[in-house]
Amino acid sequence: MKKYLLLLLLLELTWTLNAQIDPTLLRRVPKDTSRPQMNLDAVYNRPFLQLGKLPVALGGYAEANYQYLQEDGVTDGHQFQMRRLTLFVSSSIASRIKFLSEIEFEDGTKEINIEFASVDFEFNPLLNLRGGVVMNPIGAFNQNHDGPKWEFVDRPISATQMLPATFSNVGFGIYGKKFSKDWAFAYEAYLTNGFDESIIANTENKTFLPAVKENPDRFEESFNGSPLLTGKIAVRNNKIGELGMSYMGGVYNKYKEDGLTLDKKRRLNVFAIDFNSTVPESNTYINGEWAWVHVDVPDTYTEQFGEKQQGGFVDFVQPVLKRSMLGFEDAVLNAALRLEYVDWNKGKFQSTGSNISDDVFSIVPAISWRPTAQTVIRFNYRYNWQKDILGNPPAKLAGFQFGFSTYF
Repeated sequence: MKKYLLLLLLLELTWTLNAQIDPTLLRRVPKDTSRPQMNLDAVYNRPFLQLGKLPVALGGYAEANYQYLQEDGVTDGHQFQMRRLTLFVSSSIASRIKFLSEIEFEDGTKEINIEFASVDFEFNPLLNLRGGVVMNPIGAFNQNHDGPKWEFVDRPISATQMLPATFSNVGFGIYGKKFSKDWAFAYEAYLTNGFDESIIANTENKTFLPAVKENPDRFEESFNGSPLLTGKIAVRNNKIGELGMSYMGGVYNKYKEDGLTLDKKRRLNVFAIDFNSTVPESNTYINGEWAWVHVDVPDTYTEQFGEKQQGGFVDFVQPVLKRSMLGFEDAVLNAALRLEYVDWNKGKFQSTGSNISDDVFSIVPAISWRPTAQTVIRFNYRYNWQKDILGNPPAKLAGFQFGFSTYF
């Protein structure tokens, strides 16, 4: 009931603003969101609507799609989905104190999540303090996930089914950035609440990091009292691109309760590397990331719970046509391709020495049209090959997806 009241309140606020505010006082803060500055900047690299000199600005994005998928001859038929509606509220509390929140409504109002809600204190370009609900900067997609920035309907499998996409926690940290001619250096480091035992005790019956997102208590208390450390460093050259390296790790199990030792401290460690670049001659945009997951799984669990996982994706986006189209100036038609792979259980069976499978490979060709830099209409064809843990012939999924995503 509370989530519906919240939605109604937001709709009422929007209606009131539209009905009572002199439109001449509204100022849109535009952003070319089709190409990010650095992934660190993604949280603020969004268009906002501001009223006069008030310190509060509003924004958001929406995305919806249609899909027809078939797996080994079986289909659920034609499906229409309202994937998400996300609202941004930002405020310049003082000249160097900023607040930004991101609230996401997924699948209608099936899920409502606070993905980001923090206050930034800017002391120096190289030293800033951030506290509240922060986005853990593991890889690039977790920070830079807004739908209008991507040419693909689905989010990457490695980011949603291996890493917990849009993963955020309560905590504090520091970040900074330094420019020098064509070069930029950035870093982030946060201590937050972390994972829990659901990453191995879940309905997927495998090591599955996204299961932690089902626990809303992580915004209220730590599962085991041990902080999660997330850190990232990135370097960008205006002519070459951006390279980022990140780490996220901490104890995930409840090893002690009421002074009694229950188990040893079992750690989760994630390493990721990401890269994006634009080829000058062809203006081809390349964006990808790869991550490695290491989990200390108890000996009482079977081998279907992987101790090592790895996976990632790479996107190629090629502008085909840029001109005035259908009344939109500077519209762009793109051809795109995504290649992605995830291995949820990297290793061999102890009894036979044969390889443990449980992996998926996917190829997604796409055509997208951007009437503006902040709106994308996209058509995808998805083809997946997924093997079970025993390496049986893969299940094959294929189908078409069509949809849009836009900032507002």
